[in-house]
Amino acid sequence: MHIILLSGGSGKRLWPLSNDVRSKQFIKIFKKEDGTYESMVQRMYRQIRTVDPDATVTVATSKSQISALRNQIGEDVSISLEPCRRDTFPAIALATSYLHDVEKIGEDEAVVVCPVDPYVEKDYFVALRDLSDLADKGTANLCLMGMQPTYPSEKYGYIIPENRDPVSKVLEFREKPDAKTAADYIARGALWNGGIFAYRIGYVLNKAHELMDFEDYDDLFSKYESVQKISFDYAVAEKEPSIAVMRFSGSWKDMGTWNTLTEAMEEPVIGNGTLNETCENTNIINELDVPVLGMGLKNIVVAASPEGILVSDKEQSSYIKPYVDRMHQQVMFAEKSWGSYTVLDVESTSMTILVTLLPGHHMNYHSHERRDEIWNIISGTGRTIVDGMEQKACAGDVITMQAGCRHTIIADENSPIRLIEVQIGKDISVKDKTKYSLELS
Repeated sequence: MHIILLSGGSGKRLWPLSNDVRSKQFIKIFKKEDGTYESMVQRMYRQIRTVDPDATVTVATSKSQISALRNQIGEDVSISLEPCRRDTFPAIALATSYLHDVEKIGEDEAVVVCPVDPYVEKDYFVALRDLSDLADKGTANLCLMGMQPTYPSEKYGYIIPENRDPVSKVLEFREKPDAKTAADYIARGALWNGGIFAYRIGYVLNKAHELMDFEDYDDLFSKYESVQKISFDYAVAEKEPSIAVMRFSGSWKDMGTWNTLTEAMEEPVIGNGTLNETCENTNIINELDVPVLGMGLKNIVVAASPEGILVSDKEQSSYIKPYVDRMHQQVMFAEKSWGSYTVLDVESTSMTILVTLLPGHHMNYHSHERRDEIWNIISGTGRTIVDGMEQKACAGDVITMQAGCRHTIIADENSPIRLIEVQIGKDISVKDKTKYSLELS
């Protein structure tokens, strides 16, 4: 089975645990059997591998998410990088071209496209395999998975099928309706459109060539910024006469808001938090090193991170986005391919950061023109390279780098490194960074 996972968006509806560089699918809130936590993308990837260990998985995403993807699911997953945002059809066309031209997958083979962030169980992935088989062996050009509605939702589009058979021809699509209209759709056997579909690779490549002028994957990548912004629904689905829909009535939840996300949590508190016995339907998710106490709360979500603190009625939490859009703040936490960082303090001429490097990983070899840096190693062992000079590093060491100095730090294979980085300068910016090649021994 070939799968394209669509991983996009900033997830502002899950502020403060999500931000411009940490989307909702990277928040670790799902408890595993060993007691540790995993994110939506980790859970999705693990479940795919459980059902089909040989599946070809490609994540279509932006540059800002690559570090987090590598951090959470490793280096083996294929990534189709979007140079910029151009909506779902260009993203899917680029990923399909990547499968054909880079991964060398034939035009007659089927591929399944689905979002990376729903909460699902094993039966969903068995259904994905069935959907792939339907696209591979059926006569329809496009095969959709329609979700059996559980209530007349106003936040989903609807698929109107020809009949109530397990697989049916699609008659039409309907945009997000009001509740009364949604109830009428459901009475007719309509299904939620969860954005899950399958096709043969050659079909979408032909559609892409009709709408965009390109030769192959490399050419499309180079022209990507100039292609038309258009959704897959508008470009393909709503114009295609040969579409089949497969009903799915298993577990499926869109984790787009705190209200829906907390429904999937197995325990009311994650992190340093306490709820007294009078609390009802209340959750605490705390990433800070300070305790949070809730008393007498009902239908409340409390979320705390270095980005801020949210205290909200669960229903009201769905309306968070316009308020977050008005906030302008330094990103305080991010996961990188080599580890993570948390901003501890921001002043007019300095910034203090806690940096964690994973075992065997290292930062890019780089320099800054407008700031000096000081590293205070607080745990772990490794080595530093400063202007070509290599030295061992361990807890208690202090390394000073002046502006323009090239530097990196490498954690030993069996030891993470934690350090306090102090940046000193009048114009501290993430854009003030020049990368250099470096061959590590």
